[in-house]
Amino acid sequence: MSDLRIVPVSDVAEVALRDWRHVHNLIVPPAAMALDDVRERSARYRLEVAYLGDTLVGCSTVRPPEGEGGEAVATVIARVLPGFRRRGFGAEMYDRGLALARELGAGRIETVVLAANREGLSFARGHGFVEVERYVLDGGSDLWVDLRLAGAGS
Repeated sequence: MSDLRIVPVSDVAEVALRDWRHVHNLIVPPAAMALDDVRERSARYRLEVAYLGDTLVGCSTVRPPEGEGGEAVATVIARVLPGFRRRGFGAEMYDRGLALARELGAGRIETVVLAANREGLSFARGHGFVEVERYVLDGGSDLWVDLRLAGAGS
């Protein structure tokens, strides 16, 4: 484990909300969010921000499982700022998100990556995810990739 400090985002933690938004909007600009959107999302999903000391490193999202039993699907997303990649921080955030998704009853784990984010796709594939779908959102032009964790209990 690193000296990474991971902080849950809540609608009362204004700094964490702003930091999560900053990382999200930098890494996935086609899905940029206003602060009120992040506040609303924090009520539905588990959002966290990661710091090395006081320096912002990244953020994560866990969408709780939908469905029943072994078919309950959770989405786990880890985002790391470019200057902090390839140092294990993404893996640490992902492992934490995966554990939470399992704790919440997920039978399967998925993630979503902007296709232009080659490092994000490489990270997902390197952690056992396989591509299941590519698509463009209605009214958009950016290509997105849905991936599913391969293997038993994925």
